[in-house]
Amino acid sequence: MALSQENASCHNQSTLADGSPTKSAIMFSAGVLGNVVALILLEIRRRKQSASLFQVLVTSLVLTDLLGTFSVSPVVLTAYLRNESLIGMSKIRLVCGHFGFSMTFFSLVTLAILLFMAVERWLAIGHPYYYEKRMSKRCGYITVALIYLLCAIFSGTPFLGFGKYVQYCPGTWCFIDMHPPESKHKVFNIIYASCLLVMIVCTVLCNASVIYHLLLMYRRRKAHRSSVPRQRGHTRHRSIAKEVEHLVLLGFMTIAFVICSLPLVIQVYFNTCCYQVHDQYDLLPLLLVSVNPIIDPWVFIILSPPVPRLLWDKMCKTAKCKSTQEKVRSIHPVLYHSKPPGNSEGGSVMQGYTGTPGTAGS
Repeated sequence: MALSQENASCHNQSTLADGSPTKSAIMFSAGVLGNVVALILLEIRRRKQSASLFQVLVTSLVLTDLLGTFSVSPVVLTAYLRNESLIGMSKIRLVCGHFGFSMTFFSLVTLAILLFMAVERWLAIGHPYYYEKRMSKRCGYITVALIYLLCAIFSGTPFLGFGKYVQYCPGTWCFIDMHPPESKHKVFNIIYASCLLVMIVCTVLCNASVIYHLLLMYRRRKAHRSSVPRQRGHTRHRSIAKEVEHLVLLGFMTIAFVICSLPLVIQVYFNTCCYQVHDQYDLLPLLLVSVNPIIDPWVFIILSPPVPRLLWDKMCKTAKCKSTQEKVRSIHPVLYHSKPPGNSEGGSVMQGYTGTPGTAGS
């Protein structure tokens, strides 16, 4: 498999080829600020009401993004300040290995938590009885811990010879070898890309199922609106609105991760299966993967209530206002033309609004 001369030299160079720390500093600042603000919003919400399983998972996702940002961005800034590549900063390639491990580990953990969030919503909407019996915050903590453990084991196998982390131009990147010469490294790449692809597909399918069940809930509520008491209907309206909030947040986070991860999956498959490759295309998928921890918290900040709740309430109030006006027009003639014997017209109107059985003749 042919490697370009520039990329081959970047694998072992000890100084930076080019580049500026400005872009990395901006990305680091935006990532830290977004995640910190998102954590503050989650803490404020937790103090107002007890945290749900979904909020536990969102908090885990934000903390994961924050840890990922702190694990790689300071290394890049240090490399620019010292004008040394990741290989040059450590004779035993420790820094490069740390960077590659972090990129692989946090990309897997982030998508795994997103998948668990999608499964949680799918169970809550599609299988509420099972959800109430089996799903809890404790289940969320255990699942997140297992996700961290399994992803750490897989991401650590390159240190044991299964898979390989190499340095990329301009010397501030280390990731899995996108053009591995050995078969075992190719197998590692295929497993990594396949895990990402399977989790992406499952997350999208779960979200599609949630949308389908929400549409069914809305149709049932609309069909039985006349027979449902007002208070119960209001509660169900709030329940659907809350589920829509969760779905919107999860949907946009999924879209962001698909955009950031799918190019990497395609590139890994392409590099493994094809012999004629262009190494300059490897940097873009790596850049997109590193951008995802910056996008996720800002998606949460923008789509976090009360923003979607205000939009939903405004839509519902508009529809409810029109429905109320139609009901008043239909009820108004009855109120003003039905007069009980012996009562005045004014009394008839008052009885129509406030009268109760047993008081009409008093």
